[in-house]
Amino acid sequence: MNKIIFTVPIIILVLLIVASTCLYIIPETNQVVITQFGQPKRVVSDAGLHFKKPILEQVNVFEKRILEWDGKPTQVPTRDKRYIWVDSFARWRIADPLKFFQRIRNETSAHALLDDIINSEVRNQISNQLLIDAIRSSNREMSLMAGIDGERLAEITEVNVGRNEIIKNVLEKAGPAASEYGMELVDIQIKRINYVEEVRKAVYERMKVERKRIAAKYRSEGEGEMMDIMGKKEKEEKQILSEAYKESQEIKGKADAEAIRIYAEAYSKDPEFYSFLKTLESYEENLGKSSTLILSTDSDYLKYLESPMPE
Repeated sequence: MNKIIFTVPIIILVLLIVASTCLYIIPETNQVVITQFGQPKRVVSDAGLHFKKPILEQVNVFEKRILEWDGKPTQVPTRDKRYIWVDSFARWRIADPLKFFQRIRNETSAHALLDDIINSEVRNQISNQLLIDAIRSSNREMSLMAGIDGERLAEITEVNVGRNEIIKNVLEKAGPAASEYGMELVDIQIKRINYVEEVRKAVYERMKVERKRIAAKYRSEGEGEMMDIMGKKEKEEKQILSEAYKESQEIKGKADAEAIRIYAEAYSKDPEFYSFLKTLESYEENLGKSSTLILSTDSDYLKYLESPMPE
């Protein structure tokens, strides 16, 4: 009884070990190449549980999904002798796992191979085209203006090929080369195009000069507009002051005339009393503590002091 209890777990363990060497599972995202002593025997792409010869056969798993390749920026001269950096990327997948296993073995080697295939073809295609073809895809009108009032820094050359056509050519040329290694290039795109450092500095300096010229033009137009506004302001100010002075003088003239009329009426009613008031005002203005007058006793100026209201 004790032997049976001890033997059953051992048998189960042995069966599990044998099963683990005979069975393998393929997920939906993978495909497998079965090898025997390093030599490929068959390809299994269906997901699920599968059998293999224990110990003798090995399972080599490869991705079935679309994979990413991101290349390093490459310096390329265009046909019009413009030196640029081109940064591209691609999407690919393992279309023939058997050929892929025989020629490359793993994804690391595949990426190194794609560096050579794609970068070289991108360089070949761009070096045979003008810079404008690598940048633009059509001759549509550009909405971004580089100057004022419709000015441009330079005339834009007509696009003959275009970036889309260049990418299409790269894919057509690089695709067959990649298929020889069991890979399928799904898509290739240019991520970024930029001038090399020396040219970029020159372009930036030229842009600065152009921006300064445009800024100077704006300032000149602004100063001209300011002087025009200031001239109009001064003209309007003088006109307003002139009209105000004219109106004030008219009002003052009417007031003086009214005052003279009132004085005249008052004088005509009692000339002696009017003369008395004006003389008192004269005393107030001319006679003070520090005033000294030398007059004869018969002076008319002091007649109201001798007799305030003569008969």
